[in-house]
Parts: sequence; structure tokens; C-alpha cells
Amino acid sequence: MIKNYLKTAWRNLWKNKVFSAINILGLALGMACSILILLWVQNERNVDAFHKNGHDLYQAYEKRYFDSRIDAQYNTPGLLGAELKKDIPEIKYAASCGWDDEKTFKAGGKILKISGRAADSDFFKMFSFHLLEGNAHNALNTPASLALSHKMAIAFFGSPQAAMGKTIRYDNRVELSVTAVFEDVGANSSIKFDYLVNWGQFLKDNAWLKDWGSYGPNTYVQLRADAKPDIVAKKLSHFLDLFDKNQKKGTFTEELRLQPFNETYLHNNFKNGLIEGGRIEYVRLFSIIAFFILLIACINFMNLTTARSLKRAREIGVRKVIGAVRGVLIRQFLGESILLAVIAVVISLGLLVIFLPLFNNITQRQIGLPFNDVGFWLKLLLIAVFTGSLSGCYPALFLSSFNPVNVLKGIVRFGTGATWFRKGLVVFQFVLSVVLIIGTIIIANQINYIQSVNLGYNRENLVYIPLEGELGSKYQVFKQEALEMPGIQSITRISQTPTAIQNSTAGVNWDGKDPNVKVQFTQAWIGYDFVPTMKLQMAAGRDFSKDFATDSAGYIINETALKKIGYSNPVGKPFTLWGKKGKIIGVVKDFHFTSLHDPINPLVLHYGETGGYGSALIRTLPGKTKEALATLQTLCRELNSDFQFTYSFSDEEYKKLYDNEQMVSKLSGGFAFLAIFICCLGLLGLAIFTAEQRTKEIGIRKVMGASVRSLFTLLSWEFLTLVFISFIIASPIAWYAMNKWLQNYAYHTKIEWWLFLFAGLIVILITLVTVSFQTAKAALANPVKSLRSE
Repeated sequence: MIKNYLKTAWRNLWKNKVFSAINILGLALGMACSILILLWVQNERNVDAFHKNGHDLYQAYEKRYFDSRIDAQYNTPGLLGAELKKDIPEIKYAASCGWDDEKTFKAGGKILKISGRAADSDFFKMFSFHLLEGNAHNALNTPASLALSHKMAIAFFGSPQAAMGKTIRYDNRVELSVTAVFEDVGANSSIKFDYLVNWGQFLKDNAWLKDWGSYGPNTYVQLRADAKPDIVAKKLSHFLDLFDKNQKKGTFTEELRLQPFNETYLHNNFKNGLIEGGRIEYVRLFSIIAFFILLIACINFMNLTTARSLKRAREIGVRKVIGAVRGVLIRQFLGESILLAVIAVVISLGLLVIFLPLFNNITQRQIGLPFNDVGFWLKLLLIAVFTGSLSGCYPALFLSSFNPVNVLKGIVRFGTGATWFRKGLVVFQFVLSVVLIIGTIIIANQINYIQSVNLGYNRENLVYIPLEGELGSKYQVFKQEALEMPGIQSITRISQTPTAIQNSTAGVNWDGKDPNVKVQFTQAWIGYDFVPTMKLQMAAGRDFSKDFATDSAGYIINETALKKIGYSNPVGKPFTLWGKKGKIIGVVKDFHFTSLHDPINPLVLHYGETGGYGSALIRTLPGKTKEALATLQTLCRELNSDFQFTYSFSDEEYKKLYDNEQMVSKLSGGFAFLAIFICCLGLLGLAIFTAEQRTKEIGIRKVMGASVRSLFTLLSWEFLTLVFISFIIASPIAWYAMNKWLQNYAYHTKIEWWLFLFAGLIVILITLVTVSFQTAKAALANPVKSLRSE
């Protein structure tokens, strides 16, 4: 019996080649797209899932009440990890971990710049980063300890075994000894590093982190197996009260909280002091899109199968007369649907092989097809069964309900309910597609806004060079000689790059400030010529100048800071930072120094022409950047021979702030195209079927004098009406969803009415192109042949 069903199903598919091809292609595309997204979702959810102690690992974060608002951050004091382990018995291990930092290493005549971090000695005891050489208990137990990645050990010493015990010069300042070699950190870890130095060395290099009022590192803890997280949370809530004396109840308070470490990668945004959103929003978004695209493909199958049901009416009638019960017919039609879905899965695997490299390039992932994983094949089978069952359930119920007497008499017509249901499915398809198209247009519009918005400074022809090694102490020589070179317009320096000025402090004061109010100021030190090099605009006063010796105690604030301070004539007024009294010498017009996700915060710039670190900012002449970089490389090698010459462009660093948005834009555009393409496949099938069913009507109308134009309009209008209804329904849904998405940005574009009109015109045009060939073919057909065939 099963063999007979399969034979019947295959014959039916082969007999209706066009409709079978449309169904299979639509399902295959929908499946390929959904499987791609599900592989990415699985990859995202597997990040940090490899740690054996994962269920006991937590990351500390601070919830802060200040300046009449609530905020939270992962940045913590540098001494926190050690104190937590000492004072909280439920904490088995604790590790402070520094930010990703690129440093220069020298050994055996080789000089390489490597990205890595600093970490406490408990780090390898807590996290399951595999050690190829050394052990977790002494890998980072002395200030001179250094752990290398496998590739770093190969680069310097040829093998992990040869690296052990060897000395390597760190940042051209200190000799470190290799005490461990770990396996290269994979893409499934949210903590990236190619080296780890001991935390004691890091605190020595960054003495300011020993102040409990300074923040920057991350702190991780591992609870004992018998510890109760809720009890630990209560102990930690006011733990900082013992150390940070800047707190004052009602004006500035801090609470220490814990978040399960395996949640931090996806849930890492804060709103009003609470964890809300993060990458999980993209995971949810694309999971929904995957389901909807598969649903669109299933709807195609339902529509085309029910539309073609008249072709199988006689078969069903005969089967019922000879004894086939409805349940048997339902199983048969569901079996045919599942068979078609299995064929679609096979084709989708071929599509996956083709599109996976492009998908990996967009998402910056290395996702592979796990052909050796039995679970993967089981999931594919489940997708085939689910898709086949979902697609075939309604057609199976509909076809099996035919009355055999009416069928054999030739009396088979679609009821009003079936017709409206089919049209409703088409509308639903296009609602989803229109929402995707409108969303894609608005996302692209926001990205265009990001790239073209006036940041308050000119990011073109602006180069950053890190002031490391001797280049920091020889900055004055570097600046003087560089300005004499061709292609260089101006040079200044800054403690942090202009796209990521993030260090903040509440240690500010001014005349008239309410002593009970703590205000957070972002701060950075800068050198001479900062304003002209950045091409900023002054609202009042001036830039730092070597002509004024007192500028070493001067401050430049931005307009947002001035609003907080409240001075009417700020230039010359007193201002204090970290207890250092001085005067405001200028007010710079607001400029963006972080992502557009964040509002412009109060900013204070203080004197740093003789600072020991940071970056040099070089403004090159238009068209002369390549020439300028060549001369700068030569100069840096002369002044700083033990360090590689590295640089970055301001506009490229700015674009990196929006990598996620770029990914969403490209993927949503691709998915919108696939969704509308699958919908159009369904429309094409329905257009073919409609033309076949109305052959006699068209012939009669032509004989009665109907023009080709009127017939084309008649046949197209039904589809255009459904698309128009879809657009009316989709527009408010798209507006609500995208307006909510734009709220993630403190500065964003407006949702203009013409965006919806543009999306509507695109869909209408695509619909016309899809159905025009079949409708035109039917309208141009010879009426004599069509009537004779009847």
C-alpha cells in the first residue's frame, strides 16, 4: 500500500511539473533560509557554553544611582575580585579581567603586536580554556607570568613546548616568563585574547585602578557548588559601601549585582539599571524571520495544492466509491506533502553549500554544516515532517472532503469559504513580505543617517597612531618633524580615540554646585591643536595654547557640560577635576565621541600635551594620506624602532561601532528579497491556474469585443487588490516595529511617509512583473482555439 501511495505521489508530481517545481523551489528556498538562520542562532546560543563550571560562573556589574537617574555597567574597580574572594565565603574563585589591549612583544629578534588581556591567577581555574602546556594553578601566579596562545607560541618559539620557560619582552618595558600555552580561543568564546598577563603587572601599569572610585575591568566569580546565589546576592548588594567613600545616600549610591556568565553575551544591555536586551534581540528577530519565511513557503504549497484540487477531483471520487475512507485519503495527501518536503530538504542542502560562505562573511562567523552530526540529520527530518505536515494539512482536509457523487457528475466548485481562505493566505504572505521590505528600507535609511550625520567633527583624512614605547616620551620631536613632512596638515594627541571616549568620573566641582548631587562627566586629556585637528567648533573661549602657561590648569567643556554647570559666562570661571583647581578656558560645541546609541554626555577635556600614553591624531591633506603614511612610518621607525608602526582611520573606527547594524541591514535585505521571491513563485502558480480556469471566459469576452488591455487589467486586478490590502495591513505593523527599533538610538532618522509609498510601489511592480506574462499570454490567446478546446 505504501509503495502504491509513493508511486501515485510521484506520478502526480511528474504530471504537474510546473506546479511541482514551483512548490519544491519555494519550500527549498524557505528551508535553506530557515536552516541558515537556525544554524546562526544555535551558534550564538553556544557562545560561552563550553565552560565546565558554567552553572557556577557569574559576572559582577554595578547598579548606580546618581544625577537623578539609574544606570548600570560591567566596569568595576580593579581591586574588587581579590576582596570578593577574601570576604565572601561562598565565592570559590574570583578574577578581575582587563580590557582587550594590543601590546608589542619582542623575542628572538621578532617583534609582533598582539591583542590580549590581563587576568587574576584564578582565571584558568574558573574558565575552561584548554592549556596545552602548564597548569591552571600556576599559569598566572606571579607578576612576571605570561600565558600565550598556541599561534603566538608558534610565531615566537616554533612550538608550545619550546615556549615554556622562555623570556619575552612585554611592551619594551618588562621581561615576562612564559608559564602556560593555551589552545587558540575559538569563536564560541565572548572573551577574546591571544595572551594573558598577571593582574599584578596590570595594576602596576595602571595604578589608578587601585582607587575604588575608578572603574574599567570586568570581574568574574565562581560560586561554590553548595552556595545559594540569592544569599550571595544579598551579601553583595552593599559590598561597595565598605570601600567606596564617594557614596552618599540619596545622591550617589552603588549596588553590586551578579549575572550568570552564560547570559552575558546575549543579554548585555542595561536600561534604568536593569538588564534589558542585547544580542538576544537579533537572535529573536531572525528566529521569527526564519519561521515566517518557512511559513510563506508553506502557504504557497497550500494555495497551489488547493487551487489544483479540481484536477484531482475525479481521482478522489473514484477512490471514495471503491471504499477509500477519508482518513486514508488524508494520510495519502499528507504523505505526498512530506515526500515533496523531503525533496525540498535535499535541494535546500545544495543551496546551503552555495550560500553559507556569503552568510558567514556577513555575520563574521565560521559556521559549518555538521554533516557528521546525527542530531543535524534528525533536525532536518523534523523540519521536513513539520513543513510537509503544515503545508499539507489543509489541502488534505479539503481534498478528502469532496462528495464522490458530485465529483463523478462533474459538479465540483470552490465554496466561498475556501476561496476567501486562499486569498487570506496570499494576503498574509504579502503582509510579512511588505513588513520585511519596509523594515529593510528603514534600517538602510538609519545606516545612511549614521554615515552622513554631522558628528561635530570631520572624520575624513584623520589618522590615529598609538603613542607607545618611546613615541610617547618623544612626542614633541615626532610632532615637530612630522609637521615638516608632505601631506600632513596638523597633529595633536588624546588619551582615548575620539570614537570611544568612555572614561567617566564624578570627581568634578564648580562654584554653585549642589554638594548633594553627583554628576558623571566623561573625561579625556588632549594636547595642543586639538580643536583645529579635529575641526571642532568653539562656542566660547579657545583651545589649549603654548602661549598661555596657565593652560596646564585649564579645562575645556562641551555644551552639555555647560548646561549642567549653569554658568552664564563660563570662560574664566572656576572648575575642579579630581581636586585639581583650574579655570574653564573654552566651551566646544557638542560632538559625538561614542556611538549614536548613546546621548552626548557632559565632557571635560584637560591639558595633556606631555602625557605618557594615548594616541596621536594626524590630519592629512585630501588625497595625500598614502604619502603621509609612508613618511610617518619612516619617522616612527627612527624614533621607536622596537615597536611596529600601526595606524587606524577615524572613519573606519566609526564604522566598526555599527557592525551589528550593517549585519542586520544586509541580512534583512536578503531575507526580504527571498520572502518576496517565494511569494511571487506562489503568485506565478496562481496566475497560471487562473488563466487555465478562465480560458473559456476569456475567449467569450474576446469574441464579444473585449480588448487585450481590458482583459489584462481584469486578470491582474485580483492579484493587485490582494497586494494592496496586504500593504494597508502591513504598514502600521512595520511602523510600530521599526519605531521601537529606532528607540535604541539616542539620535536616529525619522520614519517618513514616502518610505511606505516606495515599499508599496516596489511590491506592486514586482507583482505586475510576476503575473504579467501569464495574464498577457491568456489575453492574447486566439479565442477560437480556447472555445474549440472546450
